Amino acid sequence: MSSSVSNPTAQRETRWSLDTSIIALMIAGTSTFLDVYTTQALLPYLRKVYNATEVQVSLTISATTLATAITAPVIGLWAESIGRKKVIVPAIFGLSIPTLLAATSPSLEALIFWRFAQGLFIPGIIAVIMAYINEEWAGRGVGVAMSAYVSGTVLGGFIGRLLPGLITSHFEWRMAFVVLAVLNLLGGFGVRKWLPPAENFVASANIKASVRDAIAHLRSPRLLSVFAMGFTVLFSLVGAFTYVNFYLAAAPFHLSPAQLGSVFFVYLLGLFVTPAAGKFMDRVGFLPTAVMALGMAAVGLLLTLPKNLPSIIAGLAVFSSGVFILQATATAQTGRVAGKSRSAAAGLYLTFYYGGGSLGAVLPGYVWLHYGWPGCVALLLSAGALTLALAIASSRA
Repeated sequence: MSSSVSNPTAQRETRWSLDTSIIALMIAGTSTFLDVYTTQALLPYLRKVYNATEVQVSLTISATTLATAITAPVIGLWAESIGRKKVIVPAIFGLSIPTLLAATSPSLEALIFWRFAQGLFIPGIIAVIMAYINEEWAGRGVGVAMSAYVSGTVLGGFIGRLLPGLITSHFEWRMAFVVLAVLNLLGGFGVRKWLPPAENFVASANIKASVRDAIAHLRSPRLLSVFAMGFTVLFSLVGAFTYVNFYLAAAPFHLSPAQLGSVFFVYLLGLFVTPAAGKFMDRVGFLPTAVMALGMAAVGLLLTLPKNLPSIIAGLAVFSSGVFILQATATAQTGRVAGKSRSAAAGLYLTFYYGGGSLGAVLPGYVWLHYGWPGCVALLLSAGALTLALAIASSRA
């Protein structure tokens, strides 16, 4: 019998180490997603402040996701050479800088610029931590670890939308970015302390080898299906939670920025659903979990069609929970299918993923202008059908 089993003190130390590493994953996810969709609940307010259109203010969302999509492959390749934690921690600290500078924006164009700058740091966390999880938790519950990280992103997405709405209702909107910058710094210290150094990371021999692996990833039909699945998943999430704000700010609801921020309490359901889905995925596999999640998302969207606020809130809760499960399954599937050069694969996945988010912030806007919220729902349901086809394709050996 090993000493770790016979020695109660060693057992406690092992459990503490595992628990704090899971906490570090959640903090990393939270710190990142505090900033990705910060302006979402403020869009109707910013439209009035800057006398802009819905599509123009939605660029404060798409600028961040576009920058993430552009830089993700580069960061992924870089991380294959220098390691995991060495990229993750500086990226979290660095994210606080443009977040703070966004508070100084004198115009909508300046705000869009600093939102783009925020997106430059985000792949250093997301792309690298996806590879870190697939390497360090291989054989001991990748689904659970990935779900813990995604739960952190859920919490960060919730706080990053709720706080700006509440702060803007009592102070100037700029103060929201100051508060989020401070939270980023605190998150960076937490991850630096509790995230263990990678033990299973094997550095790429050179950048050319990493590029060759990335090109090989792009030639894999299964991986391309997972990448495209990421595109449609974030397209749906961003499209829904961007334009539902305009829907709820208009008659007959007339919700304020604080009330719109409070709508994102529905995200908290994901804190319970996503970890359970991770265990479910480890037990039954990728495709059954993805099908279940897509069914939830479709039912949730349909519940938002009646002009009844409780029905809309319930629908958004079910929809977002389904999407969070899809995020966890797709990210875990990326590592499984890639096999090697996982940071490069994660970087490519994020390019597709956040490319979908960028389009999701803009394209539904044109549908909104002509067909309103029902048109947006029809568009998002179509994206869900495509996601199902891609999930099936990615699961075929």
